Amino acid sequence: MSTAYKLDRIDLKILAELQRNGRITNVELADLVALSPSPCLMRVKKLQQAGYISGYAAQIDMTKLGETLTVFTEFTLKNHRQIDFARFQEALEKVDSCVECHLVSGGYDYLAKFVTASIGDYQTILEGLVDRDIGIDKYFSFVVMKTPFVKTQIPLTRIFADRL
Repeated sequence: MSTAYKLDRIDLKILAELQRNGRITNVELADLVALSPSPCLMRVKKLQQAGYISGYAAQIDMTKLGETLTVFTEFTLKNHRQIDFARFQEALEKVDSCVECHLVSGGYDYLAKFVTASIGDYQTILEGLVDRDIGIDKYFSFVVMKTPFVKTQIPLTRIFADRL
């Protein structure tokens, strides 16, 4: 349950540091944001309670586990009523290989990212979605050949500093 909480520059620094290293100790975090440990911990707890921090997770190096296939897929829906969007989103959210889904503007409705074991696995997933009749008019798939880099940190202090 989120509580109203107004961010300041220190909170933004805390979020940026936790984004870089979610396993950082409170003492190290406090040092980086120029607070003593107790007030720093209180701020982190307030940020969690207010919903600014939604969780902590390990970043897995997929290449160490074995080969995978990443595919970006553009979806266009047949109809554009709220119920059509909700039905599609609900169905896609249940697909564990769909790791991102974005409603976008432009020539199609959604951009989704799938990580699968193989092209055959991806094909099975897409055929299942089409067979379920969840409103897909057409889709286009873009197989990732190489991923030169992935950034997991958003430049919070650059984006939001002038809004505080």
